[in-house]
Amino acid sequence: MSGSQLNQCMQCGNCSAVCSLAPADRPFPRKEMVWAGWGLKDKLIGNVDVWLCFQCGDCSSYCPRDVKPSDVIAAVRQKTYMHYARPRFLGKLVSKPAWLPVAILIPAVVIIAILSLAGTFKIPEGPVDYSEFFPHAWLNATFTGITLLFYGLASWQLGSFWSDMKRLTPPSNSGQKVKIGRKIFPVLGEILSHSNFSGCGSQRTRKIAHMLLFLGFGLLILVTIYAIWASITKNYPLPFLNPFKIAGNVASLMIYSGLGIMVYQRLFNRSVFGKSSYTDWLLLTAIGLLTLSGTLVELARFGNWACAYHLYFFHLVAVWFVIMYLPFTKLGHIFYRTTALLYARSIGRK
Repeated sequence: MSGSQLNQCMQCGNCSAVCSLAPADRPFPRKEMVWAGWGLKDKLIGNVDVWLCFQCGDCSSYCPRDVKPSDVIAAVRQKTYMHYARPRFLGKLVSKPAWLPVAILIPAVVIIAILSLAGTFKIPEGPVDYSEFFPHAWLNATFTGITLLFYGLASWQLGSFWSDMKRLTPPSNSGQKVKIGRKIFPVLGEILSHSNFSGCGSQRTRKIAHMLLFLGFGLLILVTIYAIWASITKNYPLPFLNPFKIAGNVASLMIYSGLGIMVYQRLFNRSVFGKSSYTDWLLLTAIGLLTLSGTLVELARFGNWACAYHLYFFHLVAVWFVIMYLPFTKLGHIFYRTTALLYARSIGRK
């Protein structure tokens, strides 16, 4: 999966020495390279250190044998998504190219079923009004319920992940109580500021790209929440100059910029950025299509395009693909890394 020649690793320890994030006690990724070379899956899956790595690529840049430890860590993470997926087929659904048609077909069929039950599965006449095609009450209720279902499954996955971290990396004092509450805000501060990216030397643009994508995505979620509230209070659709509409468009520009940097680096800076897997490109493509379709849906409403409702249906499928499948794709690192950082900080591992 990583494309790395693990038998070429001579255990020089250079990868751990150059890593600015590796703890002094049992640093990574040297030990992970040993375990990967020996196929010790039980030591890798549920290993908190796999998620302390921000995949900046410093270890791969300075590896004298070009084994690319960063790509190995990325592959272990992908195995982790598949291992903890509940139900298991959802992990395969978004990890194997052969299953992509099914992954797209499921949301399409579910959305058609909801529209059929609502009695609105047809192209409305007159000016473009998406609520005539998918009534807000049906949209908000069904998508919220499905999201809660999928994220409930994610909490089940994270519970198993937490148990494995405690087993593989217990607190130094077996009787020590893990004080999680005190670490929540410091961990959120690390995540929001992307402070750990600052120590990376090989890919300084990575922090900029991630910040643009992360903040843009977060802003779009806030705008979506407001849009739901506006629909409930009968103040929807929003005019073009509404502050939240403007914020949504700014967020889209941030996402386009972040994606552009990531795609460029993956295509033209492979020696540093590392191998790009199917799941990497699937995630970037899905986010890109979600944002692009959202932009087109907006333009179609204001321009009263004939294809507006077709674009809207495609946008809803893209929303499902990114949001509902999130815990099972590479975007699931939002959950896994946050959980791992919270556990690591609560046992004093930095």
